[in-house]
Amino acid sequence: MTEDANSWTLDPDRALPAEPTARAVAREIYAASGALPIVSMHGHVDVDLFLDNQPFANASELLVIPDHYLVRMLVSQGMTPADLGVQTRDGTPFETDPREIWRRFCQNWKLFRGTPTRYWLEHEFAVVFGAPAPPSAQNADELYDFFLETLARDEFRPRALLDRFNVEVLATTDSALSDLAAHRKLAELDGGQRIVPTFRPDSLLQINHRSWADDVARLSEVSGIDAGDFDSFLQALRQRRDVFIAAGARATDHGHLSADTTELEPSQARRIYAAALRGEADDADAAAFAGGMLFEMARMSAEDGLVMQLHPGVLRNHNSAVRQRYGADAGFDIPVQIEFTRALQPLLNSFGMNPDFRMIAFTTDETVYSRELAPLAGAYPALRLGAPWWFLDSPEQMRRFRESAVETAGFYNTSGFVDDTRALASIPARHDLSRRVDAGFLARLVTEGRLDLAEAVETAVDLAYNLPLLAYTQRA
Repeated sequence: MTEDANSWTLDPDRALPAEPTARAVAREIYAASGALPIVSMHGHVDVDLFLDNQPFANASELLVIPDHYLVRMLVSQGMTPADLGVQTRDGTPFETDPREIWRRFCQNWKLFRGTPTRYWLEHEFAVVFGAPAPPSAQNADELYDFFLETLARDEFRPRALLDRFNVEVLATTDSALSDLAAHRKLAELDGGQRIVPTFRPDSLLQINHRSWADDVARLSEVSGIDAGDFDSFLQALRQRRDVFIAAGARATDHGHLSADTTELEPSQARRIYAAALRGEADDADAAAFAGGMLFEMARMSAEDGLVMQLHPGVLRNHNSAVRQRYGADAGFDIPVQIEFTRALQPLLNSFGMNPDFRMIAFTTDETVYSRELAPLAGAYPALRLGAPWWFLDSPEQMRRFRESAVETAGFYNTSGFVDDTRALASIPARHDLSRRVDAGFLARLVTEGRLDLAEAVETAVDLAYNLPLLAYTQRA
């Protein structure tokens, strides 16, 4: 990285192998994949951001406040989310001066050394926005003013950024209760379905969710089906899935604590559902119902063709006080050990060989890649192995993913990269890092005589572009 008063240039070989021979090969591979269109099939950017298409007010609003990776690191060093502009839910004060929020971030730039957040932010600053220099305590106000001017330009509005990033498809994640009006309006504006919804029914499938009863009542309203019993509940869920498919949805998304997919006997499911409506279900009922509903979601996906995404193994809101003050997205979600082999067996026994079904499994526990997930994906045609997700989407763990999974599952039983981000400006940075890491891994295979260069280039293109399109194609 070099810099002067008016420019900031990143190392063109960043994240590529250090060894000269492998680096030269990786450059050639990356040259074929680095500029391909982005297929972002698992993300969390709010669809209303694109419909409203208003300029971002300032750098803090765009780059600091919504980035939970960034906020989390600064909180770990003694700040509070309120210091960084995260709105409180209990009425306590929080910082509302965006310039002061930006100063606090810039003063602590060194905290991100060695983290993927540092890589993403550098790419955003230098490549996406053309910032003159890295953040520091000395240039915080200068950078803030630079972003004020830059973000006011039409080419940095949300929809224009999608063009700037070369995004071909962007999937949002939407409540099963959403009316999807924003998606329909965007499809009219764009003349197609570039921004597509994803069906997320977690709050309906987990009877111990704090809003479950209210959400069931809302499900009855939006579906037009009284979900007063379990069979009607399933009917209402099918209706909502049909609405999502009509709006362009390609997938469902399930964030359960466990990967259990044990089918419930109909009588047991009806009993638990009725008990939950009365407020009498216990923790054992909740766990059984969640697993049974994952099985039901697989059954529905085999019927309607929506790709089923499962990413279990995260204990949400580890700190209850932080969650109470700031809301569900700020309470320190922490990975837990997860088991897949037995947990997915009921689902895969029933649907794993079904040509009309596809499931993509993600994990934040990298120990299961070689032991469980790669062998499963390398056997069942319906299962694809998701990219390193959340706590694993870093250069070293991406490399270890390839080392752990490819020997058993191959490249073509994986689903391509997903950015899983709420931070719009980080999308190209995340995809770029993945493409560089894959180029480096493939270069090693070439230099070891295990692939020829043409095969490596073809594989890099498939990983970056073709595999996510194929993995998220409806099969029914």
